Amino acid sequence: MRCPFCSSENTQVKDSRPAEDGTAIRRRRQCADCGGRFTTYERVQLRELTVIKRSGRRVPFDREKLARSVWIALRKRDIDPERVERMISGIVRQLESRGDPEVPSEVIGELVMEGLRALDDVAFVRYASVYRNFREASDFCEFLATLDSQAKPAPDDQAADSQHATGSDGEEA
Repeated sequence: MRCPFCSSENTQVKDSRPAEDGTAIRRRRQCADCGGRFTTYERVQLRELTVIKRSGRRVPFDREKLARSVWIALRKRDIDPERVERMISGIVRQLESRGDPEVPSEVIGELVMEGLRALDDVAFVRYASVYRNFREASDFCEFLATLDSQAKPAPDDQAADSQHATGSDGEEA
């Protein structure tokens, strides 16, 4: 492993432990030349994935790029980093287990949006604004309106709820 500080290949592992629910190994390393300490992660990779961009261009899948985009959406949000890493690892496992080594970028974007929606609503909207290429404030309003309509019960359900809360004579039960 090359030192990120001085580029020396003379590094030593000082500590190893399981990380991310046992799906990775976290290693603390030290450079023998400059003394710099750094952390690396070792993960199982089931297969090489290729991302098919919207333009049709094919690029190798990069877990770090995925993680960066998630962390940008989560910037200044109080979310446990372990939960985020589990979400990212889950997305990668889903992609690897699809069976197809070529994955459209839209599939990755939808998986990230699903994961962020479960983690944090603000991060979900931030990511969606970039992923869905919002151009104007009205794009945000339309997107938030669809979220509200998905989260609220249908009007018939609301009427049934209000009738249940009050008796047939209109008095509260």
